[in-house]
Amino acid sequence: MNKVYNHAVDAIADINDDAVIMLGGFGLCGIPENSIAALVKKGSKNLTCISNNAGVDDFGIGLMLQKKQVKKMVSSYVGENAEFERQLLSGELEVELIPQGTLATRCMAAGYGMPAIFTPAGVGTEVAEGKEIRIFNDKEYLLEYAFDADFAIVKAWKGDTEGNLIFKDTARNFNPLMAMAGKITIAEVEELVPAGELDPNQIHTPGIYVHRIFQGKDYEKRIEQRTTKKLTD
Repeated sequence: MNKVYNHAVDAIADINDDAVIMLGGFGLCGIPENSIAALVKKGSKNLTCISNNAGVDDFGIGLMLQKKQVKKMVSSYVGENAEFERQLLSGELEVELIPQGTLATRCMAAGYGMPAIFTPAGVGTEVAEGKEIRIFNDKEYLLEYAFDADFAIVKAWKGDTEGNLIFKDTARNFNPLMAMAGKITIAEVEELVPAGELDPNQIHTPGIYVHRIFQGKDYEKRIEQRTTKKLTD
């Protein structure tokens, strides 16, 4: 099975309207920029996007929000995005806010083939509204279902032609979990090498989880907040 695609446009060609998509990244780190650009160009609508964040106005999922491609956003952190805020307050965008640990664990459950998890996170808050609560050892837990995503789109530092992936630093927070969880996983990498070149001990995501892979280009590598201190004499 040849997993290698030449371009992002080809790799995401069958992501059509109404798809449920996981998008890797943590803040502005590890964002699958090329795939998002291709989705913007393709113009798929009514998408449900599962991601730790909603990008910023001119980067990441923020670009899809500008084009009104996102119907529902399932996320943990949605700050610093004026268009997201506008669509939320106007009722144009459905939003499900999830504790970050719950988001990660629901991804992991999908990858493990588990239908659901129980977590104490959110008990007694708005997060628990309408959800089943069970008691284990005198403590309340919420029932949370594993995600059911049509596609998972991730960005790795290095990958090989068999789909094995190595992530770098903070990009490991959500990308590996989402790579396990999609029915079809698409990986874009900064460097694509022949199978056998990666040290097996360094691989974070085995190729068995990855269905499509391509080498991206022109990554911005943004910093979300830059804080500097003036030099003193």
